Amino acid sequence: MSSRKVLGLLAVVVVGLLLWELRWVLLVFFGAVVLAVSLDVPVSLLRRLFPLNRPSALVIVLTVIVVVGYQITTLLLPELLQQINEFASLLPELLNKLSAMVGKNAGLKSLENQLNSLATFDRLQPLGAQLLGVAGGAANSTIQLLLMTLLALLLALDPRSHQRMLIAATPNFYRKRMQHLLHDARQALGGWLAGMTVSAITVFLLTWAGLAGLGLPLALLSGLVCGLLTFVPTIGPTFATLLPLAVALLTPEKLIPVLVLRLLLQNGEAFLLTPLLLRRTVNLLPTVALMAQLCLGALLGLPGVLLALPLVVVLQVVAQQVLVEEIMDPWNGSQPLA
Repeated sequence: MSSRKVLGLLAVVVVGLLLWELRWVLLVFFGAVVLAVSLDVPVSLLRRLFPLNRPSALVIVLTVIVVVGYQITTLLLPELLQQINEFASLLPELLNKLSAMVGKNAGLKSLENQLNSLATFDRLQPLGAQLLGVAGGAANSTIQLLLMTLLALLLALDPRSHQRMLIAATPNFYRKRMQHLLHDARQALGGWLAGMTVSAITVFLLTWAGLAGLGLPLALLSGLVCGLLTFVPTIGPTFATLLPLAVALLTPEKLIPVLVLRLLLQNGEAFLLTPLLLRRTVNLLPTVALMAQLCLGALLGLPGVLLALPLVVVLQVVAQQVLVEEIMDPWNGSQPLA
């Protein structure tokens, strides 16, 4: 192996280690890009409808978001807080129901005994240190979120300058291709975010209305959880269903109707609504989405799970245009690539 190849391999290893050490910085930056694109979608729409410059359109969009968010919060927050308190009061009864169900199964009963054996004072002493760690992690996450928001506003305020900087950093022969690549990646990500937002709002409203129509307690809280977890496809809606099902255990005659309602909404969102909204932007295979969530969740925790799908949307565009069209399609098996 020549010295040039050894130096090239060493440089790749060093860059890989550096990127791994800076993974949280890169995660914050990519989250800022996602937020900036989500702001750019209404800003671009507003500029197409009215003769506005970008700062004015961005200020209008942010004002609308703040006003609408305040109105929705004022309208729903009191009921939401009431339902959270109600859930806290219902939790002991719910745990008793689950304990009674566990007691009927010998295998689950042994698991319950093992969990109870862990709940001793000696084993619970480290809980204070763990809570301090959680508090420190929450403070760190808050700082990262603030930095992400600030970066997103700066990116949304002047995206073309950042695009030109990135294009200028590429070789001259590839700059036009990079420009098309950035445009297509932004279109795919913006379309995915718009489609998932409409899908999440629809799931929230239908779940809230359906559970309220069935007379189930905590309908607003359950609908909100189901709507938010729509942004985590494949595994999110399944976990979201656990809350209304757990509440339905308190009134067993409503368990089957709640399960049927959630199955209808979950499958309708997954197989009808979301494909219809995303048919012109991106089509993610469920296996690819799930593997991306599992991998990034294992590496980066919850933030990795939340940003896995936007990252896959971007990588799918890059893979199609670079890996498939520029490498695989011209590859002739009779001769190696130049």
